[in-house]
Amino acid sequence: MQNSPANKAHRYTAYIGSINTTQIHKQNPYIVAWWSAALPGFGHILLAKHFRGILFFAWEILVNVMSNLNLAMVYSFNGEIDMAIQVVEPRWILMYIPMYIFMIWDSYRLTVDMNKHILLAETENAPLPTSSISAWEVNHLEQKIPMMAAIWSLLTPGLGQLYLNRLFFGINCIFWFIIFVFFSDILIAVHHLFLGQISEATGILDPQWFMFFPSLIIFSSYDAYVHAVENNKLFKRVQRRNLKEDYQATRVSIPRPEGGG
Repeated sequence: MQNSPANKAHRYTAYIGSINTTQIHKQNPYIVAWWSAALPGFGHILLAKHFRGILFFAWEILVNVMSNLNLAMVYSFNGEIDMAIQVVEPRWILMYIPMYIFMIWDSYRLTVDMNKHILLAETENAPLPTSSISAWEVNHLEQKIPMMAAIWSLLTPGLGQLYLNRLFFGINCIFWFIIFVFFSDILIAVHHLFLGQISEATGILDPQWFMFFPSLIIFSSYDAYVHAVENNKLFKRVQRRNLKEDYQATRVSIPRPEGGG
């Protein structure tokens, strides 16, 4: 079988490639929109819109850093409103607002449309390849442990995605995790923390970059868990289809028990 789905069907719910397993499934539009609000790009990545999601994510990082948005948020959380106003760069923050609203709206709109597509695709039930072999990678559909995927992404964002054969997004998560670790000086802060030097740890930590960690870690863990659950559903659905086509006879004769009425 070829490494791409048969071209006779109109709609599919998944694609098994050598370097990526891409799957779409029904989702709550409000949850997807919420993730786009938490950090733009995440909502689109949940919808398997990887290129668009990563592009929006990079835009968020660029504009956020240039506008000092996270730093202003830290000041505002501490009640230092005047300092928050002073550190914000207006040329960048005014450009940030329209894109931020658009990404939330676009993720909600796409979720509604894709839920309709999924209903039609599940009805069509097109056949899917269960493995892919290339010079780069070997990938095959198998059951995964959702909690294991979540734990690995919780420890290091992207590892859960690698466990699920979602190499493109997994490597992207690891890349940004390294960037955040380097610029936030979090490992140096942890070193001081282990030595009991609390003031040095908090003083060396860069809040502008550190503020990205909660969103990245929690989303990576959530994304890994959800896709692991959906991967298992896809595995069972494909297995069920193959068993029906290969082993279920067109007519099944069930013998009646002796002495039955």
